[in-house]
Amino acid sequence: MFQAGQEVLIVACEDDPRTAGRTGRIVDEVPPGPLTNGRWTVHRVGLLIGPVLCHTRELRLA
Repeated sequence: MFQAGQEVLIVACEDDPRTAGRTGRIVDEVPPGPLTNGRWTVHRVGLLIGPVLCHTRELRLA
């Protein structure tokens, strides 16, 4: 489980494949639900990349 503000490494991301190998920070205060299809919101991934939605299996703690 992740917590808001944690830095994570994006291993893969269906939402935006360009983010693989980059780090970002978790936005969600609570575990993801049906609105995001169980995906975490990750931001601060890159200058020209907005927040992305990633499944738990696509993320690792940095």
